[in-house]
Order: sequence, then C-alpha cells, then structure tokens
Amino acid sequence: MRPIALDTNAYIAFKRGEASIVAVLQHAPCIIVCATVLGELLGGFAAGQRESVNRGELSQFLSVPRVKVVPSTAATADLYALVYATLRRKGKPIPTNDLWIAASSLEHGAALLTLDAHFKNIDGLRTGTRLEEFIP
Repeated sequence: MRPIALDTNAYIAFKRGEASIVAVLQHAPCIIVCATVLGELLGGFAAGQRESVNRGELSQFLSVPRVKVVPSTAATADLYALVYATLRRKGKPIPTNDLWIAASSLEHGAALLTLDAHFKNIDGLRTGTRLEEFIP
C-alpha cells in the first residue's frame, strides 16, 4: 500500500468515526497531511465553537509517527500548474485548494483519501474512500 494523503473531508469523516475512512488510515503505512489541508482544518477550527478541543485532537493525530505534515514546495507548484492546465483543457476545473492538495499528493507519490469525486478527473492520482480501493 502506498502512502495515503489525507483530504480535509476525510479527516472530518475520520473524527466522526466513519468505518471505511478509519480502516484506510489504520492500514496506511504513512499518512501525509499537506499544508493546505492543515490550513483548512485550522481555519475551520478558528471559525467554530470548539477550537481548543479540535486543535488538541489534531495535535494528537499529527503526533503519530507515521503521520507527516508536508510543506508546499517549488515542485508542488509545478505539479499544481500541470494539473490546473490539464483540468482547464478538459473543461473540468476544481477548487484552488483542491489543486494544491492534488499536487502535494502527486509530489509524494500518495493516493488521496477523499470524499470529493472531482479528484478522479486528475490523471495519475489514485483516490478513494474504502480500503480495497488502495490495496493493489
């Protein structure tokens, strides 16, 4: 099983105890959290009523040794540009933050755990929500 990149909605589903998401994360050899996902989560926490609790739970999750927070790099930006241009030519644009999440996943050779179907339009990006979708 390759590394799993975590989309924001998948983290939320994990926190809600959704069995299929929990199973994928339990089996993942490495879980990648890109800076964009981290920013979306922290922004949501700041806008909510349970910021302190949510930050604490996220901090605990991020402290697990197989969870890695990765920054955006020049290589991420190159992949962003490629994905953006390809989707634009196909007439299938996606939200800007999702372009960054996809680019980071591709940069790290990770499959993306996400509930958003539009990621399936990205060439070379493996996505899913169930364990069997990630096991070769």
